[in-house]
Amino acid sequence: MRRRTAAVRTSEPSGDPRRYMAGPAALLGGPANVIMQLSWAPVGRGVVESTVTSGRFDLRPRKRGRTTLTYLAVAMLGTEEDRVAFRAAVNTAHRQVRSRPDSPVRYNAFDPRLQLWVAACLYRGTLDSLTFLFGAPDEESADELYSESARFGTTLQVPPELWPADRAAFADYWESMLPGLSLDDEVREYLVSQVVDMGPYRPWERLLFRRVNRFFTTGFLPQHFRDELGLPWSDRKQRAFEITMRAIGRVLSVVPESWRLYPFETYLHDMRRRQARGLPLV
Repeated sequence: MRRRTAAVRTSEPSGDPRRYMAGPAALLGGPANVIMQLSWAPVGRGVVESTVTSGRFDLRPRKRGRTTLTYLAVAMLGTEEDRVAFRAAVNTAHRQVRSRPDSPVRYNAFDPRLQLWVAACLYRGTLDSLTFLFGAPDEESADELYSESARFGTTLQVPPELWPADRAAFADYWESMLPGLSLDDEVREYLVSQVVDMGPYRPWERLLFRRVNRFFTTGFLPQHFRDELGLPWSDRKQRAFEITMRAIGRVLSVVPESWRLYPFETYLHDMRRRQARGLPLV
């Protein structure tokens, strides 16, 4: 008997991307997705060397988190008008993100290949989160999710034809990228100290949440990325992680949809409010 995610077991019409959104999973798995994205050297160096201080996670972690979650909400839940507005706002910041003459690798935030990798990580993280929460989706639901996830890239500069044609093509793309992923010492230190161990947060927040953040971040990471960061893991921890995620999934399957979609819809409404008032969107 084929298994369907709890998000799929709703009365919403086919093709509604809300079925594939789980805010608690995005909050718990977000740091792991950042690590995956930054494991490709041009993306990692672009973040570590960025001069856009207003958007740096290590300086303004809450603002950076809000911007990322708003982007996901706009891409999956927003209208085309929302996506045009947010694209313009993100482009303003991205114009400043390009390699300098002394950078060890060349990068440009407008490079669609880099944005494709980021979008691929977002899709992979979404699929993994739903699977951990509710079990693997059936083939039809998995195909729908993959099709909807193209907007993770096309909301910015990834042309539709660059998004792999189907899930098999995506698997080939993903496997082709893994051998080229690597972390230099500076990016590795940034990811461990700032992302895994919550470096930008206040001391009391780190004291309370650092171990929890490290547990979920390591649990969400595929083994390849754990190895790159030297994050220890075990079968016992894996079982604990899977049991915890499935318990969260059982709760999400019975709570009101608005709870499952928090904070996506909240940030989408906030983006529209800020746009109406002429305030910065990122």
